[in-house]
Amino acid sequence: VDSVSITIEAGELFFLLGPSGCGKTTLLRMVAGFIEPTSGQILFNGSDVARTPPNKRNTGMVFQSYALWPHMSVAQNVAYGLKVRKVSGAERERRVAEALAAVRMEAYAARKPNQLSGGQQQRVALARALVVRPAVLLLDEPLSNLDAKLRLEMRHEIRRICKESGLTTLYVTHDQKEALSMADRIAVLESGKVVQVGPPRELYTRPRTRFVADFLGEANFMDAKVSRVEGGVAELATAAGTVRAELAPGRTLSPGASVTCTIRPEAWRLVPRGGGGGGVMPLDAVIRESVYLGEVVQHSIELAGGQRALVTEMHPKVMPAPGSAVRVIADSADVIVLES
Repeated sequence: VDSVSITIEAGELFFLLGPSGCGKTTLLRMVAGFIEPTSGQILFNGSDVARTPPNKRNTGMVFQSYALWPHMSVAQNVAYGLKVRKVSGAERERRVAEALAAVRMEAYAARKPNQLSGGQQQRVALARALVVRPAVLLLDEPLSNLDAKLRLEMRHEIRRICKESGLTTLYVTHDQKEALSMADRIAVLESGKVVQVGPPRELYTRPRTRFVADFLGEANFMDAKVSRVEGGVAELATAAGTVRAELAPGRTLSPGASVTCTIRPEAWRLVPRGGGGGGVMPLDAVIRESVYLGEVVQHSIELAGGQRALVTEMHPKVMPAPGSAVRVIADSADVIVLES
């Protein structure tokens, strides 16, 4: 990782998000103490733990593979960390019961891991991390081994548990939906660098770079030249026509500058040819293909100048035929000028 500097607040559910090989698991393992950083500090409440061994850091780790002892019961697995810490028997039993109740697994205390589903095993792994009352909870892609429906259920459960317990949590994933639906804040990593940090909505609606826009969901990109800037709104000339973009506070652009802008597929609206107006500049397009996805239809369109783009339409009444001539419009607030 390259000069990463992040502050995570107490009780925050903070995500490290990025593609494979970007450094997010390396960063998590440095916080855990499994990898020693070559330089810099790792501060827990102001105290540097960069050279402190893992067992002295008071972290709880939940692995992708669950890592449960197969010969131990659920209760014994959860109690293991307390046993190592020499917590007394009565106190140990009380805290194990509390941890299992937090993950709603108290009825399974006597079972062995091979008698549990994947989701139940993940809850046990979470209880084992919670029971030691860690200063920081570390989660390394904990849902990647679960099926799609169970992943969705466990997202809500993990967020509930972390918030009810007031845990400071560092969570690694490459799953954008997981991060957007669970995080208080997200750090997006690219090639060992943090490229943007912020709340999920801010990262999705106001990405700073092409990488962030492209990684967090689908995005259409258009090269443009700045025609004029007035009142915080830039008028951009593209091969497909003119669009307007609301600039972020403090952002300045000069007429004639070459820029790249992005528009999310759901930010565009389809209207018949001749439609539009109301201060929003429409672009002519032709429908090339429409894919039905249940709650939405995704249209592949061709804009003037030959550029292809995606438009997502919720519950369309009519499926336009391939070759249909349409217009697409987007509000200036939904057109984002990216940083170079």
